[in-house]
Amino acid sequence: MPKRSSPADTGNGPGADLRGIGRLTIDAITGVVDLVESVHATIVALPGPFGAPVRDPTRGISGLVYRSVRGIARFVGDGLDLALAQFAPLLDRIDSLPQRDGVVCALNGVLGDHLAATANPLAIRMRLRRDGTPLRLGRKALAAACPQATGKLLVMVHGLCMNDLQWRWNSHDHAAALARDAGWTPVYLHYNSGRHISSNGSEFAARLERLLREWPVPVERFAIVGHSMGGLVARSACHAAAGAGLRWPERLDSLIFLGTPHHGAPLERAGSWFDMLIGRSPYTAPFARLGKIRSAGIQDLRHGNLLDADWRKPKHEGDGRRDARTPVPLPAHVRSYAVAVSTDKNGAAKDAGIDRLSGDGLVPVASALGHHPDPVFDLRIPKSRQWVGHGLHHLDLLGDPQVYERIRRWLE
Repeated sequence: MPKRSSPADTGNGPGADLRGIGRLTIDAITGVVDLVESVHATIVALPGPFGAPVRDPTRGISGLVYRSVRGIARFVGDGLDLALAQFAPLLDRIDSLPQRDGVVCALNGVLGDHLAATANPLAIRMRLRRDGTPLRLGRKALAAACPQATGKLLVMVHGLCMNDLQWRWNSHDHAAALARDAGWTPVYLHYNSGRHISSNGSEFAARLERLLREWPVPVERFAIVGHSMGGLVARSACHAAAGAGLRWPERLDSLIFLGTPHHGAPLERAGSWFDMLIGRSPYTAPFARLGKIRSAGIQDLRHGNLLDADWRKPKHEGDGRRDARTPVPLPAHVRSYAVAVSTDKNGAAKDAGIDRLSGDGLVPVASALGHHPDPVFDLRIPKSRQWVGHGLHHLDLLGDPQVYERIRRWLE
């Protein structure tokens, strides 16, 4: 069993968690005040039912009240943060609860961009880890942390709202099994999945460069396995590394994608439709802010954005259908493999075209295999390097024996 990370391992503890929750609470209070003020201003202005939303805040006594509430909330928040800072070292001596990492990584998946932008202690910092312990990327430190390191280096990249310890699913860890059966040495990426995929990709690329340069034994083989969003982060890292002239992509021989939404996930696009519909009327437009409580990482899943340019492009307000991505082909010299699963169990569904399969509950089969009707976006993964499982859900990719056997064969 992998050991549970301690506060010292993660850089946070109960004290830092309380400070982070306190800051997030104050942010929520001021956000609700902003929402109420916007509705108030709209009602006072009395626009037509489908007129433009009112942008100006309330004025006079009403405006003073709202500003006062926000000011008091921030004042209380600053005082609370200062008080907790004094007790944090004492609280951090307490071991974290086993469920802490799961809660924090889920919170980062939903609000991670906000946590990072506000320097909230709950924001996850990117680390390469083993058994939940961060690795120091120096040759001697890596040799001490990985005393049985081999020349077969395997990097595992988790998905949205998850962490590196959750690769262990139903008492099975693909990487640990590959270490046992095929001599691979696994390293796990732990990252804030609420940040933009391109931001995580760039940082991941830099960390991989140092990892391979400092690995304690000569690297003979190097592979990356990405689950869900993790596959997109890996692709983004490959592109960022090529642009920066890094050397590790030349040593990468295999990329394995498990349920990766290469061309987006419908559930995120449904969220964008909610934004559009509720924003049609000035009286409901303020509530569209609630629908936007989806992190930058989640919004990148709308179409599978990999580059900074994808989310920095001008957007048509309320239109979630337009795919404005820049096509990013897979690395030409790397063997790329894709696993997709479908919840369909019956034999007829198995014979259906991939566009007719139900997907895994989150990611369509066609998206997971990289198929796209536009040849510019199609990833062209050979059929011999694709596999579709049936009667399985998205998280089953982490522990299903058939999935592991496929990975093991491919990495032979």
